[in-house]
Amino acid sequence: MSVSRRGFLGGLGLAGAAGIGVAAAGCSDAKEPAKSAGPSPSAGTVPFHGKHQAGIATETQDQLAFAAFDLSTTDRGELIDLLKTWTTAAVAMSTGQPVVGDSASDQVPPADTGEAAGLPPNRLTITIGFGPSMFDKRFGLAGKKPAALKDLPALPGDELDPGRCGGDIAIQACANDPQVAFHAMRNLNRLALGTASMRWSQLGFGKTASTSADQATPRNLMGFKDGTRNVRGEDAGTMNKYVWVGEESDQAWLRGGSYLVARRIKMQIESWDHDFLADQQAVFGRQKVTGAPLTGQQEFDPPNFHAKDKTGQLVIPADAHIRLAAHENNDGLRILRRGYSFTDGMDAQGQLDAGLFFIAYQKNPDQFITLQRKLGSMDKLNEYISHTGSAVFACPPGVTGQNGYWGQTLFG
Repeated sequence: MSVSRRGFLGGLGLAGAAGIGVAAAGCSDAKEPAKSAGPSPSAGTVPFHGKHQAGIATETQDQLAFAAFDLSTTDRGELIDLLKTWTTAAVAMSTGQPVVGDSASDQVPPADTGEAAGLPPNRLTITIGFGPSMFDKRFGLAGKKPAALKDLPALPGDELDPGRCGGDIAIQACANDPQVAFHAMRNLNRLALGTASMRWSQLGFGKTASTSADQATPRNLMGFKDGTRNVRGEDAGTMNKYVWVGEESDQAWLRGGSYLVARRIKMQIESWDHDFLADQQAVFGRQKVTGAPLTGQQEFDPPNFHAKDKTGQLVIPADAHIRLAAHENNDGLRILRRGYSFTDGMDAQGQLDAGLFFIAYQKNPDQFITLQRKLGSMDKLNEYISHTGSAVFACPPGVTGQNGYWGQTLFG
């Protein structure tokens, strides 16, 4: 869709501006020049190869470039060649190197677009997923389609734009520098010319969930801490139970992978900004400043869902987001969240087109569907949000060999 592509390209300006603001906040008026502290850990490298794809359990980076692609080829060999080419490029870019190619002559396009030259990797990860539509008759993959991989059903809160839904293949590029993330997606899109084309895309400029105990909990555009009780990537037991596909899958090629659910959630920012603080806190079930549950004092205090006030009313309301999403109230059900804030200018009504680009990983999409059916029908937050985009993808396991490629377990 042309509008989506323009949004992808144009959104970089705002994402970059957010990064500039952070940099400016760190300026100093010290009289003596600061000593070099060496490379920042946030600018380092995340290993590409491994049992699982990077970008899932990895500590959530600050910036996102996400896109879904439609395959224009019907040739299985060309699809495999694209996956091999993409893998080679992803390995290079993940280490801060340019895309490899023939640049011996100035009479051919350069192998790399060049806007990330001189920049460190900034913990770039690139993650791939395959949509239900890729398993049709075009590539002989119908027999390898996992039973759990199917388009999401209609869900409460859906106001979906078809131009922001679906896709044969998804690419998620995350980094601590917006230009690095954009560079990765731009080059993968360029390398797909003639084989695949971008269907829709989304830039994210601020993470809305932490995936490690070492990370502070970020805030969403509503000003609340988001993801306090998220699954932690270093918690192997929880990851194996809820996130990584295991022996329960009907398709051996997917074991060690995960399912990605993406939802573009538009926030009614203007309405939210005029609501009383007490109402905002009741919607989430948390204190806005500290992030503590309404029944606690500190952010990580366990919420008491049975507590009542002097009038006999639940302290954490029955329709509060924290109550409805809590694993204690959903038979222990959990998902790994890796969402990002976004803004795409103004909508047709002249209001901010901004919100949460929700990304979740789980070993079965039914985990998300179960939670969303409950949240979408009961959550007080629904007064301020609508779901405008939706997609689901099966993410294969990681690439383990130096000559391996994304999806090798599927095609091998």
